[in-house]
Amino acid sequence: QVQLVESGGGLVQPGGSLRVSCAASGSIISINTMGWYRQAPGKQRELVAHITSGGSTNYADSVKGRFTVSKDNAKNTVYLQMNSLKPEDTAVYYCYLTWGTSWYWGQGTQVTVSS
Repeated sequence: QVQLVESGGGLVQPGGSLRVSCAASGSIISINTMGWYRQAPGKQRELVAHITSGGSTNYADSVKGRFTVSKDNAKNTVYLQMNSLKPEDTAVYYCYLTWGTSWYWGQGTQVTVSS
C-alpha cells in the first residue's frame, strides 16, 4: 500500500509565498509522476503541476511563472513552491503519484490566500 502525507498548507496574504510538501511511503517500486491538484469550493479539481520521473514538469496556465514543482527522489517527496499567491489560489491542494496504471492521493492540505 502507498501513503501520501502532505504538509505546509496554511494562511498567507496576497503576494506571499508558501511551500507545500508531500512524502510518499509504502511499497513503492517505481514512480511515474508526482504532482498536485487543487479544488476550490464549488469548483472541479484541477491539475496544478506535475513532475515526471525524468524531471519534466507541466503547469496549469494560471500558475505558470509563479509556482515551481520539484522532487527529492531519495525521499520520495514532491514539493510545490508557490510565490505571488493570489486569492484565487485558495483551495485544498492534493498531491498524487502515479505508479504503473495506479493513482494514489494524499488527504489534502488547505491553502488560503487572504488579507
